[in-house]
Amino acid sequence: MQDALPIPRHFSRPTMHSIRSFRRTAIIAFIALAAPLSLEAQDAKSEVMAVVKRLFDGMRAGDSTMVRSVFHPQVRMLTALVREGKPVVRIETSVDGFVQAVGTPRPQPLDERIWGEKVEIDGPLASVWVDYALYIGERFSHCGIDHFLLVKNEAGEWKILEIADTRRTEGCQQKS
Repeated sequence: MQDALPIPRHFSRPTMHSIRSFRRTAIIAFIALAAPLSLEAQDAKSEVMAVVKRLFDGMRAGDSTMVRSVFHPQVRMLTALVREGKPVVRIETSVDGFVQAVGTPRPQPLDERIWGEKVEIDGPLASVWVDYALYIGERFSHCGIDHFLLVKNEAGEWKILEIADTRRTEGCQQKS
């Protein structure tokens, strides 16, 4: 039997130091590659939320032009609520009535306060789910969930294609 040939150092069994060094290098490389994707995702989420916040800023200001600017021309607006113990769903295929109501002068502003934003984006499609409480001036009106479906148009702008909300007066968190 012949003597075994010596194993070159670069083929030797890895040491704990070399394993840790490899892991550290792999983690750093992963972070370096993923960071730009994460920043892009955060930028897109910020862009989407800016549209939603613009809607509520327009409502507070009573600015119908600002409000109309966030909607896609083929928007659908849905409201789901319970009336006299039965579910009711209202569907509108135009924002005209909503925009007119927002732009009608009133002594107290419509103040929709949101929290708990959950934003999901895939290419030109985004979904936003938020809790809300609506106030007229400082008087609490109702609360629920808003769900927004947004699309990015050819100009690269996010527009609200669909908004759905629930409405209730019980079990509400009132945000100040």
